[in-house]
Amino acid sequence: MATETEYAEGGSGLVFHPLDQFIVKPLFGDGQVYWYTVTNATLWMALSVLGIMGLLVLGTRGAGTVPSRLQSMAEMTYGFIYKMVEDVSGKDAVRFFPYIFTLFLFILFANVLGLIPTAFTPTTHIAVTAVMALGVFLTVTILGFVLHGGTFLKLFWVSSAPLALRPILAVIELISYMVRPVSHSVRLAGAITAGHAVMKVFAAFAASALIAPLAIGGMVAIYALELLVAFIQAYVFTILTCVYLKDALHPHH
Repeated sequence: MATETEYAEGGSGLVFHPLDQFIVKPLFGDGQVYWYTVTNATLWMALSVLGIMGLLVLGTRGAGTVPSRLQSMAEMTYGFIYKMVEDVSGKDAVRFFPYIFTLFLFILFANVLGLIPTAFTPTTHIAVTAVMALGVFLTVTILGFVLHGGTFLKLFWVSSAPLALRPILAVIELISYMVRPVSHSVRLAGAITAGHAVMKVFAAFAASALIAPLAIGGMVAIYALELLVAFIQAYVFTILTCVYLKDALHPHH
């Protein structure tokens, strides 16, 4: 998270740019960003993947009866997500556990690593969260039609409602279904972006001697809150994925 501040010309006041930390820049040199350009976003996504590999590979290497701290973290995370998939989506959804587990770990590591000063948080960009959300949406939709054929459309037909209202409710359900990738992605990106912007504002005020203690205290509190949000948002994205997967596996429920 960037913390650069500067003073306005003439020293009349403090000027800061809380959104500058979200700019995607080339990692080497300056210039335009193309699809093949290695950027700060690329770097921190790669570090997130390396962090996941470190947790799972190093944590399970030479696993013993008495687990190490790293092994305990890996096993607890594995068990937590496995139970979530089983409880929310059903036992027949366990075959999709690797995909859901990967989503959770990537979002979690990207969120947490983004709290390091001067780091870049990939999950603040819709381009990243939308790809994950769209992947979930397409997977669930294709799976629903593959498993159930045309009867998957019964998901939108509220048979318990009065007959006159069913067509209206079907349209509402269809619209709600189609906007899932939007809400799924915006929720994650919006929550992380808002928290980082607020921290940048408090960091800027910390440069002022008059309110520095208050600003620093606020930063510590918000930082702790953002650490919690990093876990919560990874959990929310993952549990919504499980809910959507349940609709594909059991559209009649």
